[in-house]
Amino acid sequence: MKNSFTIFSFKLIILLMIAFSIHILVLYFLNLPLLNDMILESYIINAVLAIAIFAVLFKLRKKFANQLGFLFLGGSLLKFVVFFLVFYPHYTRDNDLSSLEFSAFFIPYLLCLSFETYSLVKWLNKID
Repeated sequence: MKNSFTIFSFKLIILLMIAFSIHILVLYFLNLPLLNDMILESYIINAVLAIAIFAVLFKLRKKFANQLGFLFLGGSLLKFVVFFLVFYPHYTRDNDLSSLEFSAFFIPYLLCLSFETYSLVKWLNKID
């Protein structure tokens, strides 16, 4: 249990590095711009937020054991706030959210959310 946070962080970073590499390779083979649409920032910010949310939940696991689900939802709300403050203005400045812009944010977002959810469910089952 002590290493849950470290293991989570390491696995998430590896997962995102692999996903980022595949994402860039697909863009390369399709002759599309590689680092446009804040793709690098998206992977980094999503990773930092997922690790921070997991860290907060890990830190509060004993004091707020019954409210961890609500805290997790609050973390998801935080991710949406960050999206609308950081990414949305950039993506919609031309009044069009392209599929490249959409995938630049939502691929790492969905990967982080899925891995975060899977890890937390696994972790919470060990607590009981």
